[in-house]
Amino acid sequence: MSSEDRSNEEGPFASILGLAVIHLWDELSPETQETLFEHAVVIGHQAQRDESLREQLAKFLHDRHKRSQQGQARTRG
Repeated sequence: MSSEDRSNEEGPFASILGLAVIHLWDELSPETQETLFEHAVVIGHQAQRDESLREQLAKFLHDRHKRSQQGQARTRG
């Protein structure tokens, strides 16, 4: 199965699972968050070669989740 075929097959499920992960992000362990984040960056870079993707994704998560904001504050201070 080609990556395009797999992508077409996964499309609706990927969107649903992605939304579920966003909604449950605060409940995931830091290790799981890190793993999902890194996979998202790798997958995103396959679709686009925008090097700001990592920063955009981090901002998206930090803006929506208190635990991510606390983690960001801890790394700064």
